[in-house]
Amino acid sequence: MAERPISHVPAAALALLAAAFAAQVGVHRLQGPPMARAGDLPLPPHAEALRLAVLGEPIAASKLMLLYVQAFDYQAGTQVAYRELDYDRLASWLQRILELDPPGQYPLFLASRVYADVADGAKARRMLELVHDAYLQDPNRRWPWLAHATLVAKHRLKDLPLARRYAVSLQTHTTARDAPLWVRQMEPFILEDMNELESARVLLGGLIASGQVKDERDLQLLERHLASIEERQKAAERNADSAKRREVDNPDGHPTPSPYKQP
Repeated sequence: MAERPISHVPAAALALLAAAFAAQVGVHRLQGPPMARAGDLPLPPHAEALRLAVLGEPIAASKLMLLYVQAFDYQAGTQVAYRELDYDRLASWLQRILELDPPGQYPLFLASRVYADVADGAKARRMLELVHDAYLQDPNRRWPWLAHATLVAKHRLKDLPLARRYAVSLQTHTTARDAPLWVRQMEPFILEDMNELESARVLLGGLIASGQVKDERDLQLLERHLASIEERQKAAERNADSAKRREVDNPDGHPTPSPYKQP
């Protein structure tokens, strides 16, 4: 079919086309640059619906959900900062992915190392709690992620009580042979940071006496650390005794006049 030259097109049609083009350009200018909205993250679909959608292949469904969640912060050529995401909904997606693929480790990697690495402390704690809850369901497979969460709570969030709670869980529930000893001995060191020296000394002494530590170098390191804690305890007791003596000698808190000072 032969093409007609543009001169054969009616002038009214060309004017209408030009007006439509100008209107489209104007609308785009009024809209401004594309904006990604973190609040648009929907609730995750039900696990059964996902299984049906992928013909009974839960692992395939979990992979699709992972791709969706990780791509969500890139919308229309823009990027949503993690701290702007709805973390309750984000946690729901990660939990649903774990339901579909319980042996999968990647959702906990994302929670502990990616989504917990935000300046918002409340959102970081939300991810750490997700890791802790998931760990309790499968301790011997998921202990690496709770160990990392413990370090995040201690060093980045500076939340020693939270770090201690995770350390107690690791010590109580982790029995895997491939878990290194330090995973189960984090609590005494956290107690030391909390200045609870007596509790730290008792736990560390019990660990040494239990015979769990087989490596001679590890045992020597723990024994030196125990001696360091005991020395700190003695120094604290000496300081406390000195303060009590000063209070007895001078109950009013006024400086005691020197007997050598001339009137």
